[in-house]
Parts: sequence; C-alpha cells; structure tokens
Amino acid sequence: MPGALAAVSDPALRAAFREWILRVADDELVIGHRHSEWTGFGPDLESDVAMSSIAQEEIGHARAFYEQIAADEGSDVDRLAFDRAPAEYRHAALLERPNGGWEFSILRLLLYEQFEAARLGLLAASGQEPVASLARTLVREERYHSLFARTWLERLARADAEGRARVQAALDSAWPDALGLFEATPADGVLRAAGILGEAPEAQRPAWEEAVRPVLQGCGLSIPAGPAREGGRRGLHGPEFEEMLAQMTEVWRSDPEARW
Repeated sequence: MPGALAAVSDPALRAAFREWILRVADDELVIGHRHSEWTGFGPDLESDVAMSSIAQEEIGHARAFYEQIAADEGSDVDRLAFDRAPAEYRHAALLERPNGGWEFSILRLLLYEQFEAARLGLLAASGQEPVASLARTLVREERYHSLFARTWLERLARADAEGRARVQAALDSAWPDALGLFEATPADGVLRAAGILGEAPEAQRPAWEEAVRPVLQGCGLSIPAGPAREGGRRGLHGPEFEEMLAQMTEVWRSDPEARW
C-alpha cells in the first residue's frame, strides 16, 4: 500500500513532507522511549502501568509514521527507526532529556501533548492521505495522555510547598526546550507555499501558550522567561541522546535482520 509521499511528485516538496513526517515519528519514538524508562519505577502501580501504556502507544504512533515513509521508499521500518546516526534524527531536544524526577516527566508530557494535538490537527487538515486519516485517529488517542499529565501535575503542585517547588524547578528546566518544539526549518515554508500546511509550526506557539499557561498558573506555577533552546529539528543533539540511542537500538543491532 502506498504511503503519504506517493502522491507528491515534486522532489523539493516530497523532501519537505518527508522531513515533516520524520519529525513526527522521531518525536514519538524518543518520548516513547523516555516514558518506557519509568516501567517498574513509577510512583505507584497504577501510574507505572499508565505511563508504560502511554510509552507503548507513542512508539506505536512512531511506527505508523515511519511506515508512511518506508512504504514509498522501499525501506525497512526498523532500519528507518534505528539505523541512523544521531544527527539524522529530527526530534525536539525536550524529548531526549533524561527523565530526572517524576515532576519533569509529567511536565514534559503535558507540554508535548498540547503541542502534538495542534500538530496532528495540521496534518489532519493537510489533505494528504493516508497521513491525514492517521492524524485524525491519533488525535483521539492522545487525549488520554494529556488528561493523565494534567491530573498528575495538579496532584504534585498542590500537595505542599515543597512539592510545588520541585514542580517549579522542573518547569524552569523544561520550558526553554518546550519552546524549541516550534523550531522551524526551510521545509515548513515549502509546505506552506504548497498549501499542505495551513500554518507554520511557530505560528501555533501563541495558541499553545494560551492553552498551557492557565493550567500551569492554576497550579501556582510561574512561567519562566527566556528564549527557546533549538537545534533538534536540524539534527543537533547532545551526548544524552547518543547514549539513549545506543541503549534503544542495542537489541536491534544484535541482529538487524531479525523480526522482534
């Protein structure tokens, strides 16, 4: 079955759309792996199971988007996901950051899911099938992730002053990287000019902030000031990601031809 790139004949437009799909897949894969690191270490059994389920779903979403590329390039999905150098990944830097405490992971989940909902909305409205239908399906699945994050954030921030201080420290750390979710590359302009994207990612940032600020401030948190930390969309990743990638691909690299 042809993937999302099959109907795009112009080489420059095809390359831009491929980059965009790769961003989505890489974001989902990387945050899914970070979530999976909580398996067996969550604060309680229910949350442990819930975060493990979210991790599994995110990695499943990543595979669905990788399949869109692989179907048209005749490539192997696992090789596309695992057999690239760190600089070839296009995920945002926020998602590769080590988990640290539960507070950071919950904040990251909240900030990312609000961004992801808007991005899937862009893809759903792109008119490019089958990726538009896929995006519409995943929007419904992602809502649970946001609800889980919001419930836990309120629980953590409203527990006591010490708990709120820990959450505030996590927000101070995560916020600049969260702004980097909206990092633009030339691919955005190409897709906008072709009418595939209704708006550029950076144009969605004000609506994202309008959505997350009341949630954060309602928990007694202060929004940090400062610029975005960018680079991930251009393949600029730190040693933390190199370590994570080596761990994430260890089993696959032991036998790349196997079917796990």
